[in-house]
Amino acid sequence: MKLAYWMYAGPAHIGTLRIASSFRNVHAIMHAPLGDDHFNVMRSMLERERDFTPVTTSVVDRHVLARGSREKVVNNISQKEDLQNFVDRASSYSESDVILADVNHYQINELQAADKTLEQIVRYYLDKARREGFLNRSLTDDPSANIIGISTPGFHNQHDCRELKRLLSEPGISINQIIPEGEFLKNLKDLPRAWFNIVPYREMGLMAANFLEKEYGMPHILTTPISILNTADFIAQISKIVNLWSFSLIEKKVNYDLYVENQTKFVSQATWFSKSIDCQNLAGKEAAVSRDATHAAAITKILVREMGIRVQGLCDETIITEDHTEIGDTIARIEPSAIFGTQMKRHIGKRLDIPRGVISSPVHIQNFPLGYRPFLGYEGTNQISDLIYNSFNLGMEDHLLDVFGGHDTKEVNIKSLSTEKNNIHWSYDAESELKKIPGFVRGKIKKNTEVFAKQNNISTITVDVMYAAKEKLSS
Repeated sequence: MKLAYWMYAGPAHIGTLRIASSFRNVHAIMHAPLGDDHFNVMRSMLERERDFTPVTTSVVDRHVLARGSREKVVNNISQKEDLQNFVDRASSYSESDVILADVNHYQINELQAADKTLEQIVRYYLDKARREGFLNRSLTDDPSANIIGISTPGFHNQHDCRELKRLLSEPGISINQIIPEGEFLKNLKDLPRAWFNIVPYREMGLMAANFLEKEYGMPHILTTPISILNTADFIAQISKIVNLWSFSLIEKKVNYDLYVENQTKFVSQATWFSKSIDCQNLAGKEAAVSRDATHAAAITKILVREMGIRVQGLCDETIITEDHTEIGDTIARIEPSAIFGTQMKRHIGKRLDIPRGVISSPVHIQNFPLGYRPFLGYEGTNQISDLIYNSFNLGMEDHLLDVFGGHDTKEVNIKSLSTEKNNIHWSYDAESELKKIPGFVRGKIKKNTEVFAKQNNISTITVDVMYAAKEKLSS
């Protein structure tokens, strides 16, 4: 067991509460220790909600916690049965539906629990509608889609949802339902009426989409419309699905090529920007990208395919880990030109004096902007291009900071981010010599010198070691 003071995903109950509080007229009851009820404050703060979060905490007695883990492990075997009995009894006294969140809160994280809870709720209400004869299987008259996985408090979820609705409405695709955010449970019986489902984030909503495809034959689109190329591919997949039904339902086929061309030329500035001299200045730079599959994969594709930036993780090195210190030490070792990741990557970049941008949760409240900043769709391409471009030190910025005494000046980073012992030390004279080197090449010289020292079992880097390393590389 390892004590974690930073996690890339919260505990399971946060995921369950995210789904429950996103639906309308749903109240969640959580049996947990005092302190685990921070979700209420977190949600109202991040989403700036004016209403109280519909979550009640039944606090676990301190005497129960004091009995230790042994009894909890034994009791956990029968706990689910006890909770199900409670749900059954509560259902008999209440006019509302009472559902037990069927997730193991000791083995899965926030995103896994959210995905499972959403699938459980969708399955429950569709099965109920089928038993009671209220299930409507007829497709809508015009092409329509369900958007699955938009929840609170998700990273840019509200902005992404608005942009996704605009992206669909202009080609004539109506929205059947958006779940769970803002939807009533009683309306879930109409989910099968949509022509297809959209899962914008792979981490949440995929289980529900797979269930709907298996049980009701509803196709789903997994391509996330982040970037020019992915958005065009996303719309092409919509066109393919719509044309499967179009001849029999709307008696015509659709072609969205002109729409994609106009959006690419006149709404998104990213295509033009990628060909500009400003973006050409980024060519050849290196970046480190991390976090969830949806955002990390999309940002990597933008950097490599649309901006010509080399990405550590796609071209050179890939790391799969939940240990942020390992990622931090890797970033310190490769010294990229910019970092794109979570709030922790912002901290790492600040300590290493590397430009950084936040592209995924976990994040701080400052990454829940008041203004409209989607990541999806054509407007999202503009926002991401701005984020990437403004994250780098550009042109002669490093040189000018040295000349005019900017925030960069002469400080040299010689630290590691992990708690492991660093066996290489820089002497005072060597540090002074390193500070004389221009900032745009200082990092590479420092890195090469340390590699030379490790290869030759040198524990203290002096000026002589620096010159020896230089001669070695020149030979």
